[in-house]
Amino acid sequence: MSELSILVLHGPNLNLLGKREPNLYGNLTLEEINASLQEEADRQSIELNAYQSNHEGALVDAIHAAMGIRDGIVINAGAYTHTSIAIRDALLGTKIPTVEVHLSNIYRREPFRHHSYIADVAIGQISGFGAASYRWGLQALVEYLRANRE
Repeated sequence: MSELSILVLHGPNLNLLGKREPNLYGNLTLEEINASLQEEADRQSIELNAYQSNHEGALVDAIHAAMGIRDGIVINAGAYTHTSIAIRDALLGTKIPTVEVHLSNIYRREPFRHHSYIADVAIGQISGFGAASYRWGLQALVEYLRANRE
């Protein structure tokens, strides 16, 4: 049995990775990123579940469903990072330790992307390193959870 259970949430348009603006997001597909995360989870004996939706409410529902089941969340909320108080409130309400990740450096992009509604309720944020942002986010979350066991 796995010692930890982690949910990876991918927001809108991330299903287009590998096709969408590779200069910003790289050439890897979402399936390839998930496979890489699963390899890391297997190395660390972690249960990992990944979910992608283009719908804000579906992401909120996934966060709610994780309460009491998942030990942590890695989230790339995509454009909802900059607009969704509902996702922020779901993370805050469930109190599930969360790491926010982004493929691109949101602070080197358009000004509207510089604000994250998730950042203040997440334990940390990693952005700008392509698919490695996800892997490092997972590793950081696992290290945090192991260090902060009750």
